Amino acid sequence: MEKTRTVVALTGNPNVGKSTIFNGLTGLRQHTGNWPGVTVTAAGGTFSAEGRDYFLIDLPGVYSLDTRSREEEVTRDFLTSGLANLIVLLCDATCLERGLHLLKQVLSLPAVHDRGTPVILCVNLWDEARKKGIETDLSLLQDVLQIPVLPSCARSKKDLDHLRQVIRETSGQRFCYDCLDFSPRQLAAEAVRFTRPDYRRREEIIDRLVTGPVLGPLIMLLLLFGVFWLSMAGANYPSRLLWDLLFSAEQPLASVLSALGVSPRAVDCLVFGIYRVLAWVVSVMLPPMAIFFPLFTLLEDLGYLPRAAFNMDRAFQKCRACGKQCLTMAMGLGCNAVGVTGCRIIDSPRERLIAILTNAFLPCNGRLPTLFTMISLFFILAGTAASSLASAAALTLLILAAVAMTLASSWLLSHTLLRGLPSAFTLELPPYRRPQIGKVLIRSVLDRTLFVLGRAAAVAAPAGLVIWLLANLSFAGPSGGWLVPAGPDSPSLLAAFTGLLDPLGRLMGLDGVILAAFLLGFPANEIVLPIMLMAYLQAGTLTQLEEISALSGILAAQGWTAITPLCLMIFCLFHWPCSTTCLTIHRETGSLKWTAAAVLLPTAAGILLCAAANGLYHLLGLVSHLPGLI
Repeated sequence: MEKTRTVVALTGNPNVGKSTIFNGLTGLRQHTGNWPGVTVTAAGGTFSAEGRDYFLIDLPGVYSLDTRSREEEVTRDFLTSGLANLIVLLCDATCLERGLHLLKQVLSLPAVHDRGTPVILCVNLWDEARKKGIETDLSLLQDVLQIPVLPSCARSKKDLDHLRQVIRETSGQRFCYDCLDFSPRQLAAEAVRFTRPDYRRREEIIDRLVTGPVLGPLIMLLLLFGVFWLSMAGANYPSRLLWDLLFSAEQPLASVLSALGVSPRAVDCLVFGIYRVLAWVVSVMLPPMAIFFPLFTLLEDLGYLPRAAFNMDRAFQKCRACGKQCLTMAMGLGCNAVGVTGCRIIDSPRERLIAILTNAFLPCNGRLPTLFTMISLFFILAGTAASSLASAAALTLLILAAVAMTLASSWLLSHTLLRGLPSAFTLELPPYRRPQIGKVLIRSVLDRTLFVLGRAAAVAAPAGLVIWLLANLSFAGPSGGWLVPAGPDSPSLLAAFTGLLDPLGRLMGLDGVILAAFLLGFPANEIVLPIMLMAYLQAGTLTQLEEISALSGILAAQGWTAITPLCLMIFCLFHWPCSTTCLTIHRETGSLKWTAAAVLLPTAAGILLCAAANGLYHLLGLVSHLPGLI
């Protein structure tokens, strides 16, 4: 924060439109950083009003300054520090009393009351209040509170300009707060008039359905099924187009490098190693993400996700964990690293650690393509036909299994290593709002899709180099110069590695190739399947087959049966997190011990479940042959 600028603190309850006001005022002049004395990051940005510059801090939304959570501590510490030259407090026009309680606490702070720091009360969501028949007497509020009071609709440019003007007029003034004896409840009763007493009737009816004990979980399952079905069915064609586009550039790129004098081995490594892995990751990840993230963001913008957390709260409470873990699980469906970071919303260190350690049980977007392929392959090897609806249903069942394993692991941790009672938390069910399609697309594409894709591509490039080296080099020992090009008489390092892992893989219903693919896919889960194909076909580069039927023929020739894709799906669900997630876990916990626990916990579950499924499969096969043997 520059000392030459006026510092404006933006505060208020959660879900009152603070972020929209912040984005509207600052535009693209934003950054995330730490303010003095506080280690938690916050959004900050600049804006101008009548030729004067202001620095705006978007504080975490709180209900009270009587701190019970980290968010409340951050907001309280900043407001009491005296760093703010002016405070804009947003409240919800549909629930004025709650905002007035926070306003009274802010006005009572010594850094505000004694210094006369200007405070502006911005009654936001004015348009929603009008639709619900709620009218607020702003002149009465201003007469009682003796501070500027203005209505606003966060998306209105006119209202934002008005707010800028009021900030400019009040900045630098010294206020006298002699109104602290007001009663928020009485003042709200006098200033608010309801012209439609049944304004909440429709929302209450919908909430009875989506949060009911029977229909609530059913609706949640149907929405989950619908999102997966649209992601699977809609991604096929654009994925094929993107694949053809990116891989059609391989030969021209190789020709250009050759013309520039690059050696054939280097061209092979750069184009058919590094570039091909990048092309694979982009073509496989981008289409489903471009569908999944907008749908997920749409549910979030609609106001449904907090209701899903409400439905899951009782289950987590029985596991002695926090209901907010449901929200971090939902984040993990997009990216486990994002889910781990999202665990900061959990106040209790014990419950936050439980959420971090179990987040990898939910499959991230990088694991979904492998699950899509294995589901289709399972139906083919089992001798049955399946439509996209059946595949989506199978994927939904897998996600439910992941949720059940998350709950079981949370219960185990809370009764062993991380004992303790569940903490209470406040969960607000925000009003249903019409989604802003443009905002949904921007947030889902820029903030989520491209962010996750860029991170995957960043780790896929070096992974492509390592994979190419393993597939094209052979160990010759000290007499042969250690490493030589692989050939018919000298198996590659990749082949030797898969052979070493084969006994453990067979025990789990898999093989050494599959385990090697998961280990080499540690940087990015998207490359697990292509590594498998490369090892099976003994090719020096990643391989893509045009049809799933051709893939099933090759894998059946490698000894795959119906149990193999099933065990692979289980292990895809339950294995170690990717490298990005592991680094995020270490950053959040600051402990190698807990990072190792986050790796071992899902891996142990995957190995045990795969071995159990494989053993049961062979036992049932043996039982079915007993009558013939007798």
